[in-house]
Amino acid sequence: MSFDAQIPQGALITGASRGIGKAVALTLAQQGIPVALVARSHPDLVAVQTEIKALGGRAKVYPIDLSELSALPQRLQSLLADFGSCDVLVNNAGMAYVGPLATLSLSDWQRVIDLNLTAAFLCAQAVLPGMRQRRFGTIVNVVSIAGKRAFPDWGVYCASKFGLMGFSQALAEEERQHGIRVTSLCPGAVNTPIWDTDTVTVSFDRSKMLSAAWVADLIAYIVRLPMGAVVEDLTLMPTGGAF
Repeated sequence: MSFDAQIPQGALITGASRGIGKAVALTLAQQGIPVALVARSHPDLVAVQTEIKALGGRAKVYPIDLSELSALPQRLQSLLADFGSCDVLVNNAGMAYVGPLATLSLSDWQRVIDLNLTAAFLCAQAVLPGMRQRRFGTIVNVVSIAGKRAFPDWGVYCASKFGLMGFSQALAEEERQHGIRVTSLCPGAVNTPIWDTDTVTVSFDRSKMLSAAWVADLIAYIVRLPMGAVVEDLTLMPTGGAF
């Protein structure tokens, strides 16, 4: 396909310090798109920025804890004032919690919902005014196969991702009239550091999972599509199926 559309002037990527977010940042930067890197860890973001600069790309780091919801709108406005136009938003940041719903604490429920769903909502709200003004923008919400299919002991994660899917589809309907595209991307298991976190107490064969780089290539393709086309809902699975 010929990519003859307008090149995005900037991309905001959450969860950009590792995994899919880092891979997306590297891929978009290599394609000449400046990237705003958002995650909690400043040192990790600087490391990604260094990699991008070594490849000839442009990146700025913004250490923001997306789970601090009350402060998030102002921090995002400060980011946009500093970085400039964001024609692309990749809502990638997220966490998982493995355990039965019957014994899940309210605080753990809220942690997952806050980061996986509410933070994505606030990030979209932040970039929408600029995208509407330019009548140009693409929002990619990294959902998960868990946004389409429930798995035992992944209840709160599934709830957050089903919610993200509903939010994404509603946003697509509302914003298409403003020239803004919204994609719900649902990958199966991806080999990222999420499997090393203390809230994910499972062991899978990670060699059979998707590569973060494969997901990043797909996101870059979606972002670079001519504005007359949109991928609204896409599922990408390992050939072995769900774990």
